[in-house]
Amino acid sequence: MSFTLQVNDRIAAIGRDAWDACAAPSGDPFVSYDFLNACETSGSAVPSEGWAARHLSLHDEDGAVIGVMPLYLKGHSQGEYVFDHSWADAYERAGGRYYPKLLGAVPFTPASGPRFLSTPGTDAATVREALLQGALTLTQRLGVSSLHVNFPLEAEWRAMTEAGLLPRRDIQFIWRNDGYRSFDDFLAALSSNRRKTIRRERREAQADLDIRVLTGAQITQAHWDAFFAFYMDTGDRKWGRPYLTRDFFARVGAGMADRIALVMAFEGETPVAGALNFIGREALYGRQWGTLVDRPFLHFELCYYQAIDFAIARGLSRVEAGAQGDHKIARGYLPSPVYSAHFIADPALRDPVGRYLEQERPAVEMEMHAMTAELSPYRQG
Repeated sequence: MSFTLQVNDRIAAIGRDAWDACAAPSGDPFVSYDFLNACETSGSAVPSEGWAARHLSLHDEDGAVIGVMPLYLKGHSQGEYVFDHSWADAYERAGGRYYPKLLGAVPFTPASGPRFLSTPGTDAATVREALLQGALTLTQRLGVSSLHVNFPLEAEWRAMTEAGLLPRRDIQFIWRNDGYRSFDDFLAALSSNRRKTIRRERREAQADLDIRVLTGAQITQAHWDAFFAFYMDTGDRKWGRPYLTRDFFARVGAGMADRIALVMAFEGETPVAGALNFIGREALYGRQWGTLVDRPFLHFELCYYQAIDFAIARGLSRVEAGAQGDHKIARGYLPSPVYSAHFIADPALRDPVGRYLEQERPAVEMEMHAMTAELSPYRQG
């Protein structure tokens, strides 16, 4: 079979039908056309912000799209959650030019998912190989320093490692549903001390608040206005510069309402805090959160415990609550591996980075096992 590969400077050039024919079978909300298009059309992931789309589309001999890859020409390393700033600093101190670089990822989203998407009925490995080779060829043609594929599926990561990319592993904290019928059923799997602590945290967080989980048509623009205020306040205090615009939330709210679980806390009828989750086929993905009140344990309640409640009710297999935060372990979210793969063109940078990653991988593995052994809240035996 002969293929044609095209580079697209916006996802709309590929189109919703063609893109989602490849993306929808995965059940992953973040690689959907609506999510990625919202990133672009809202002004959140655009060239002026350092995100220039270079999405790949693979076409068969009849011109039909059989594979796609989200890909960006990046002018910085912000909003990626796989940290290569030290590599960039070292290369530029040595006289190299690290930026721009190519990034195969979903903007602002540290959630594992497919990065090489194909239509049903095609050979997924063949499509993946063609898209990866296309991304590597584009790296060479553009003369950029590197290609990075962040948060791929483990099978994709192993295939990229076999293809010669440098493999990296990191840790996230994931709650897994062991067939629980209720939150109390989940608590029964924990040690007595942790059960008592979590019940106390929930009581204190919920006191005098009305907490609602909104989906679909229940979510109004007034809810998004309130949530954006929470997001901006928390972003300004913690990160200095929030990434997403108000229009982004309007667009995902319009196009993906049935794939959103918006947890909102109210004092009377006044919203005071919220947490945004996206619903996948098998998982609930926690993303942004924010609050205008200083309430003990409210973050844990809205982001972790309400997510567990929702996942149990929906029969979802896990909750992925985002990057970092070993405090999640005490709430039932255990360390799990996440992946990235890296091609660096210049051997002067590639070789030391490769040696660093060889040392980092076993250290990450040891850290993950140590945290589980020392901090797991689950009953032993």
